[in-house]
Amino acid sequence: MASLSSAISNPGHILSPNALAHDVKPKKICYSQCHAFFLPPHRSPICRMGFVSGLERKMTLKSRIFASVTDTPVNTSPEKVQLPKGDTWSVHKFGGTCMGSSERIKNVAKIVLSDDSERKFIVVSAMSKVTDMMYDLIYKAQSRDDSYLSALDAVLEKHRSTAFDLLDGDELGSFLAQLNHDVSNLKAMLRAIYIAGHATESFTDFVVGHGELWSAQMLSCVVRKNGVDCNWMDTREVLVVNPTSSNQVDPDFKESEERLEKWYSKNPSKTIVATGFIASTPQNIPTTLKRDGSDFSAAIMGALFKARQVTIWTDVDGVYSADPRKVSEAVILKTLSYQEAWEMSYFGANVLHPRTIIPVMRYDIPIIIRNVFNLAVPGTKICRSTEDEDGQGLESFVKGFATIDNLALVNVEGTGMAGVPGTASAIFSAVKDVGANVIMISQASSEHSVCFAVPEKEVNAVSELLQSRFREALNAGRLSQVQVIPNCSILAAVGQKMASTPGVSATLFNALAKANINVRAIAQGCSEYNITVVVKREDCIRALRAVHSRFYLSRTTIAMGIIGPGLIGGTLLDQLRDQTATLKEEFNIDLRVMGITGSRTMLLSEAGIDLSRWKELQNEKGVVADMEKFVQHVHGNHFIPNTVLVDCTADSSIASHYYDWLRKGIHVVTPNKKANSGPLDQYLKLRALQRQSYTHYFYEATVGAGLPIINTLQGLLETGDKILRIEGIFSGTLSYIFNNFIGRRTFSEVVAEAKQAGYTEPDPRDDLSGTDVCRKVIILARESGLKLELSDIPVESLVPEPLKDSASAEEFMQKLPQFDHDLAKKRQIAEDAGQVLRYVGVVDMVNQEGAVKLQTYKNDHPFAQLSGADNIIAFTTTRYKDQPLIVRGPGAGAEVTAGGVFSDILRLASYLGAPS
Repeated sequence: MASLSSAISNPGHILSPNALAHDVKPKKICYSQCHAFFLPPHRSPICRMGFVSGLERKMTLKSRIFASVTDTPVNTSPEKVQLPKGDTWSVHKFGGTCMGSSERIKNVAKIVLSDDSERKFIVVSAMSKVTDMMYDLIYKAQSRDDSYLSALDAVLEKHRSTAFDLLDGDELGSFLAQLNHDVSNLKAMLRAIYIAGHATESFTDFVVGHGELWSAQMLSCVVRKNGVDCNWMDTREVLVVNPTSSNQVDPDFKESEERLEKWYSKNPSKTIVATGFIASTPQNIPTTLKRDGSDFSAAIMGALFKARQVTIWTDVDGVYSADPRKVSEAVILKTLSYQEAWEMSYFGANVLHPRTIIPVMRYDIPIIIRNVFNLAVPGTKICRSTEDEDGQGLESFVKGFATIDNLALVNVEGTGMAGVPGTASAIFSAVKDVGANVIMISQASSEHSVCFAVPEKEVNAVSELLQSRFREALNAGRLSQVQVIPNCSILAAVGQKMASTPGVSATLFNALAKANINVRAIAQGCSEYNITVVVKREDCIRALRAVHSRFYLSRTTIAMGIIGPGLIGGTLLDQLRDQTATLKEEFNIDLRVMGITGSRTMLLSEAGIDLSRWKELQNEKGVVADMEKFVQHVHGNHFIPNTVLVDCTADSSIASHYYDWLRKGIHVVTPNKKANSGPLDQYLKLRALQRQSYTHYFYEATVGAGLPIINTLQGLLETGDKILRIEGIFSGTLSYIFNNFIGRRTFSEVVAEAKQAGYTEPDPRDDLSGTDVCRKVIILARESGLKLELSDIPVESLVPEPLKDSASAEEFMQKLPQFDHDLAKKRQIAEDAGQVLRYVGVVDMVNQEGAVKLQTYKNDHPFAQLSGADNIIAFTTTRYKDQPLIVRGPGAGAEVTAGGVFSDILRLASYLGAPS
């Protein structure tokens, strides 16, 4: 067994198939013996295996190893054909998905035949999953797992059945003979690996490259079957690469160009199908271009031919502005510069491997990314300049966004780092020693700390070595800590035109702040093509969605939860239903109601509730209401960065949740007065949180329904005006009652009329007590800066003392006429003085107090001119001292109250980036 292992490792010894089968001692063999075992292509004097390179040097040119993977005879004509280069060539690359079945290979052939280019060079990958199957063969064989034989049979059958579907006649017979020959040799080779218990890199590269050989042969046969002259190329005869220490390869363009000239002189054709992924070293040892190598192959060959373009065919419509699995509104980019494609591919975007771009850049050859299954889409063009793309303002500066997940930040900090040469070198030398990959580096100019991101699976090794290397500095206090911050993700914004464009970074960070995303680290290269931030992993999708939405690539989308689908909430939902399409089309605002909850039932949706059927859906699909689950559902949708909960109730228990919602980054819009008129300490805590964060709390409808009372007051204060007095009729119900309490009409009669018309609460005492007006007064007082409790406001109740404890509203209404004389007397006194009665609320800033009372006003006073259920509020300020600023209009009713809430929602959208 030891001798077998030695043979695998020793480049000067080879095992014959018989030796492999019977576990005999290795011996040097002649050409006839190795012909069946090693399978280099027929047309090139290349020794295919690393372990035969020593033997090759001892052999004369005449006895060099040759083997055949095709029955096509070598063109031995002494005439040489000059290789044409330039725009007549187009290069196409088809990946494993494109070559995944016989039908797909036929489709590829149609695309090749439909290309009207004069000359075509086609690079193909192995059939879908075949490369993984070949690696699995190696793994099983070196693990001494006998199932490698059945796995190899599966590979054989996959290609046999495909060939039967595609080919016939001599082409079929020739391919099947070669396929069986190849599999027989692979079986012997895998047996050697099985016995030795390990495989060299050369063995592995040689085995896995067979998938490309077979798919290239099949496609070339299908093209020829359609009457087109077509040769196939084993690119190991042409493409020469030098392996590097970083598990990559560097193309040798000079040597490859010479070999291409030689190959073409013997195999001239206007259509060539070539293998992707595989190549040879300068010593003629088989190798691969590593993962994503087929794209790299196409780019290299495009550069060698100086082709007019390289088309990469895949299963997506092009390069997206963001991962469409994470951002549903991501769009296909028409163009990308080479640098932009570079950056996006590095950060995980499904574009190209960064090295793919290097060969074509030398000759300004564009790369086109197209969908083999959707030929109607033109795809994405990657080229040097993208000047022709239509610009749309800021959005043209940022092309796209990409993310990398499963990272950890390592933060090394300490005052002893500042000004000490070699600290960074020592840190990253340690990182190199553990073989970790540094994704991003950030250092402040103070040199107090250095932080960098590495894959999470490597961070423990990095941390342990840094702790060890800097043990002395840590003990001495020169370094304060080596800190690991796990569960991180990177978000990158990419765009060539970001360079020297003011405002891009500000817009990016503003979008993140408004989505309540904390940025842990920042990096930007001096090229300014890329801004990179590190965020919490759980925030990554929301951050991606927020910045994508903010720039231009999607609408300003807000996830909404409606609490209380009663009179006001139901009216709001109907208003949203009627206006949603207009908001999307004209204002780029996408309001999605993700949930509706009442006290008993809630309706949830993953994509947004159909508001034309919300009542019906609530009955059909409603589940038991659970506020915690409701909030988690609405806010947990990471596809939508912004969440707003709209509380349309008058419930103090719902209002008690506002603080926690705001703290979680959930915006709140409400007509519910309970939070702002509740206990002062809770109110102050709520407002302090709102001011400190980028989370918004809008409550315009708490005072005047749809009237701009809160907004007007805030505007006066923010512009430096000083409030002296706020006085107004704040209750639409009481406004209606006193506007109609005239002539010989009794108070109880007017109250009954108001109740019948729906102006009062079910129990009119709720209106007549003055509590609602008192809450509005306390809200305005606090907004103006007074720290008052609800109990500090004296309230003149219109409910007669003996009726406060009436058992029901009906009993109250029956007994109310008994007390009409009191108010009738007050009305008469007012009328005799040329005045009217009005029920008002007052905020007196001069005396730092408030009041709710029945007041008389002269007949020419604005408060005496009201009609219906209108509200009126007068602001007396240092600017509006002689003539108060008056706001007047409907202050009650479901339509105007819901409209006020809707207005707050739209104001929130404008704060989050929608056009205002």
